[in-house]
Amino acid sequence: MSDKVVYLGTGRRKASIARVRLVPGSGAVTVNGKDAVDYFQQIQGYIQAVKAPLETLGLESEYDILVKAHGGGLTGQSDAVKLGVARALCQLDPENRQPLKTEGYLTRDPRAKERKKYGLRKARKAPQFSKR
Repeated sequence: MSDKVVYLGTGRRKASIARVRLVPGSGAVTVNGKDAVDYFQQIQGYIQAVKAPLETLGLESEYDILVKAHGGGLTGQSDAVKLGVARALCQLDPENRQPLKTEGYLTRDPRAKERKKYGLRKARKAPQFSKR
């Protein structure tokens, strides 16, 4: 890689993990080698979520976002990328931490799928009970 400074951040959500690199550039977002619009299937909510931390700081056209994401689905991956971008922005400048924290971008959402228990059909769904 060239002499450009790269800022790293890792985000996790549900079963998804996103490794994010912020590189000075024009504001392009690339996920797993594809443009973010194609990767997130033109769903604007996911694309806006990925760019939200940059927009909060007014840096949306100054950094390219390069992401390697795996696991989970599009919802989990977009939220994981959002957390990774926010963490990378904190690495860029410690002053960025406060506005990102007040917006809630640095909070790791701990909710995940509950494991299935034996004797049940899902995590909590029991088979039908018959009294007689």
